[in-house]
Amino acid sequence: MTTSPTTDAQLSVFGALEPLLARVQKPIQYVGGEQGATSKPWESAAVRWALMYPDAYEVGLPNQGIQILYEILNEQPDVLAERTYSVWPDLEALMREHGVPQFTVDMHRPVSAFDVFGVSFSTELGYTNMLTALDLAGIPLHAAYRGLEHPVVLAGGHAAFNPEPIADFIDAAVLGDGEEAVLEITAIVRDWKAQGRPGGRDELLMRLARTETVYVPRFYDVEYAENGEIYRVAPNRPGVPHRVYKRTTMDLDAWPYPKTPLVPLAETVHERASVEIFRGCTRGCRFCQAGMITRPVRERSITGIGEMVQQSLKSSGFEEVGLLSLSSADHSEINEIVTGLADRYEGTTTSLSLPSTRVDAFNVTLANELSRNGRRSGLTFAPEGGSERLRQVINKMVSKEDLIRTVTTAYENGWRQVKLYFMCGLPTETTEDVLEIAEMAHDVIRAGRKATGRSDIRCTVSIGGFVPKPHTPFQWASQTDPETIDERLLALRKAINADRSLGKAIGYRYHDGKPSQIEGLLSRGDRRIGRVIESVWRGGGRFDGWSEHFSYERWVDACAAELPAFGLDLAWFTTRERGENEVLPWDHLDSGLDRTWLWEDWQDALKEYEVEDCRWTPCYDCGVCPTMGTDIQIGPTGRTLLPLSVVKP
Repeated sequence: MTTSPTTDAQLSVFGALEPLLARVQKPIQYVGGEQGATSKPWESAAVRWALMYPDAYEVGLPNQGIQILYEILNEQPDVLAERTYSVWPDLEALMREHGVPQFTVDMHRPVSAFDVFGVSFSTELGYTNMLTALDLAGIPLHAAYRGLEHPVVLAGGHAAFNPEPIADFIDAAVLGDGEEAVLEITAIVRDWKAQGRPGGRDELLMRLARTETVYVPRFYDVEYAENGEIYRVAPNRPGVPHRVYKRTTMDLDAWPYPKTPLVPLAETVHERASVEIFRGCTRGCRFCQAGMITRPVRERSITGIGEMVQQSLKSSGFEEVGLLSLSSADHSEINEIVTGLADRYEGTTTSLSLPSTRVDAFNVTLANELSRNGRRSGLTFAPEGGSERLRQVINKMVSKEDLIRTVTTAYENGWRQVKLYFMCGLPTETTEDVLEIAEMAHDVIRAGRKATGRSDIRCTVSIGGFVPKPHTPFQWASQTDPETIDERLLALRKAINADRSLGKAIGYRYHDGKPSQIEGLLSRGDRRIGRVIESVWRGGGRFDGWSEHFSYERWVDACAAELPAFGLDLAWFTTRERGENEVLPWDHLDSGLDRTWLWEDWQDALKEYEVEDCRWTPCYDCGVCPTMGTDIQIGPTGRTLLPLSVVKP
């Protein structure tokens, strides 16, 4: 953290970057200056953050988490936050050739000049992109070699709940919600700098660690048993907590962010105003890490949602509002919210949308309100498992009859397209379970044709590979190998097309099992996987979340080169089932979920027992509320959207 140059002009690298932009694809993504962006004088800030979503601009800019933290930080008078995204390989090559460092898109300042470099991971496949950014920035890849002049590299996002595979490359990680965490970290950095940086980098990291909500890997030693399992993880100096706890932001109405959504200059994956209507989920789907780690449920009030929608549309000019959460139709006042918003924006160009909807939460009244302004897109449902038995294993309590009844109602009310999402490779799954997907899809088409008397009924079956995740009941499960997944998916394709009259109405999209296995390696790996990640990156690994850039062979070869030194291989980390008493790499990182409860739920899964949603039933002791000092926050509030004046076109 060196003394900054005296002027912004001296700090900006745009003069060196600009001549390169004419030689790359989509140069507009590197220019910045979006509506809603913030620019601050460098010298006005006591603490400076560079925030990164480790993917391309088109994926990273809409990311809600980065936008929220960007706005919260920039609201602080003496804090500056800017954004950076992964650069495509064409620009990376030119930057290396011409000595241009990793830069922010806001003011094109070098990432290495900031105090904190915060990287938000929603998927582990972004790890190699982080290494590219560090290297381009001139920041040593390994945290052990960083000095006082380098920013603190801080990981966040869902993948940070097991940061051990990247422990060598990050200085710290934050588990859970970031709104209050970034302000606390900012205060610690501000005080440390104001005091003259006493104790150097180690003292700053120690102050962060003492919060018990920031994990600093260098302060923990990992010991291994002879069989390759972890023997223990323990602090290596006094004052370091034995466990690190997740952050949970309560009262979401007090955090109505983002207030001014960023409006992209280039095409992005989502171009809409996004309003998070609640956080957390207690449906208890055993495969779903997001639902497990974001507990408890915390709803925004109906009035808070209405104000956020109004503010977002006013400041951005977007014509679509996404009402987001893990299961938006589960909001206790969803019908009142959607009806109130539909009333307010009727006759305008504004449309409303919900993400994937649970079969048992869907109703036609809700769907009709969402499409009142004339936009009626396809409906998406996620049964996840092909057979009812498998849905009991994963605790997705949806029967085939429920699904057929729901889609029939949708077809009767004017919808012509339904998308069904499933996973392949779930615990205890057989080929027969997967083939039931074909039968379900055929029945959907039959039901739609019968209900409407039309032949233009369509259904798309989309399938992803299952990846066991930390802090879920399936964290002990073996992962199905790619060959088995591919065999089952091929058999499913044949089964769908066995009846040509039905098969021609069914779209079929799937991902092969290879990327899922590598994601599984990274999601449940420990520090020994860091060598594999670095080897892949040095071998050219970039944008592993993109099929055209992902190389399974590169990962397999890196595992074969690096893991035998530990007596391990790729299968040990992926297709091996864990035992009850095995120390898992993330056991010292507390998501609030009781480990015994998770194990018992894993045993219930194997017995095909279902668990109810604790929002509406007595507590079943998952551990989150008492451990985190939180509680479920749900309505109904009895309030209505105010003001309810109709917005005229």
